[in-house]
Amino acid sequence: MESLVRYVWKHRLFPLAELKTTDGLPIEVIQPGLENRSDGPDFFNAKVKIGDTLWVGNVEIHTRTSEWHQHGHHTNVRYDSVVLHVAETVDEPLTRTDGTPIPQLELKVPPHIAANYEQLRQADHYPPCHRVIPALSALTIHSFLSSLLCERLEQRAALIVQRYEAHDKNWDDALFSTLARNFGFGTNGDAFDEWARRIDFRAVDKHADNLLQVEAIFFGQAGLLADEAVPEYYWSDLASDEYYQSLCREYRFLAHKFGFTPMSHTLWRHLGMRPANFPHVRLAQLAMLYHQRRISVSKLLAAPDRKAITALLDVCASEYWDTHYVFGSTTSTPMKRRITNNAVTLLLINSVAPFYYSYGRRKDDERYCEQAVLLLEQLKAENNYIIRNWTDCGLLVKHAADSQALIQLKKQYCDRRDCLRCRIGYEFLKAEYGVGENAR
Repeated sequence: MESLVRYVWKHRLFPLAELKTTDGLPIEVIQPGLENRSDGPDFFNAKVKIGDTLWVGNVEIHTRTSEWHQHGHHTNVRYDSVVLHVAETVDEPLTRTDGTPIPQLELKVPPHIAANYEQLRQADHYPPCHRVIPALSALTIHSFLSSLLCERLEQRAALIVQRYEAHDKNWDDALFSTLARNFGFGTNGDAFDEWARRIDFRAVDKHADNLLQVEAIFFGQAGLLADEAVPEYYWSDLASDEYYQSLCREYRFLAHKFGFTPMSHTLWRHLGMRPANFPHVRLAQLAMLYHQRRISVSKLLAAPDRKAITALLDVCASEYWDTHYVFGSTTSTPMKRRITNNAVTLLLINSVAPFYYSYGRRKDDERYCEQAVLLLEQLKAENNYIIRNWTDCGLLVKHAADSQALIQLKKQYCDRRDCLRCRIGYEFLKAEYGVGENAR
């Protein structure tokens, strides 16, 4: 496998035997070069000493030498800069476009690395590299988690910038849309994204002092005021439900005034959810948040600490929702639909911290990027199956910065079986384990 040969070359995990060209000249790898993931040779600016000559140039890697011709490198002048060709199997000589020969190294993947890699690929438990965790130093783990956290924040920052651009470069709209996405708490995240794209915030601003009208716009654009969005067995109840009827009247008026087009109600999910997470309740909370003007970029940036940021998100849905989870269905026990502490923590992790980071990157102000990391380090680590699997391996997860890093590791590395880019995978691959040690 070419990727594994590249890995061995990149990390200099060479067999113990002396490296020689196929012509018998000794090879000393001074610098394997910079890995290239685009077109062209696999490694740039490598330094290798072949015999008595020091070469500085590029290195190309294949599983078999014959792939050089299959890929057309022999006619491509970009590959004339290759000073060494590396292959697990050398099956023919190579030349540049001018006919000069290219030195070759037959590099066998060490058996224990090949065996460990196969175990990672075939493992049916998570994490597959569990056995190496106790042997890792705290510095190695901390360094890798810090890198993973930056990756995750960069990815989320890119999505926030997309929202910023989509909302005519308005940071307040981008912040509210980001919060809305995470009010879906996974299950309805995509639906809330679609909903936020349907909201004309300047139109809402004109009616922000009237909570009923804000709710009408939010529910109406969500498609939840359409007749087909309500089960037939609630129709008789809704005929006398003044709140629902008022929302419908207001939305018809505002939709005509501003030319609103609602989304389809079928995008919303209820199955398997706790009623407190139903989209109706979350939309009512968002409406109150907007009506009270509790959240804005200026307020967020001015918040002195986590407690102040949390206070910005401390809202209840309007009184109707004390006894309802959806339109028409009355609950037996009235309860204020306040955003819970747990939900606020998730919003801080998934919305506020990434927003700080995105804003800091866009404004080229590292203070806000550092504030994002500091906020995550002040929050309790998430408790889900991903994190529990890592803690079961003996990994110490101290705060949300660590848990976010491990979620990034799971989604971007483990799920893709991309162990060759993982630092923990590196430690696993190079370790001298016996073949077949798969048990926990």
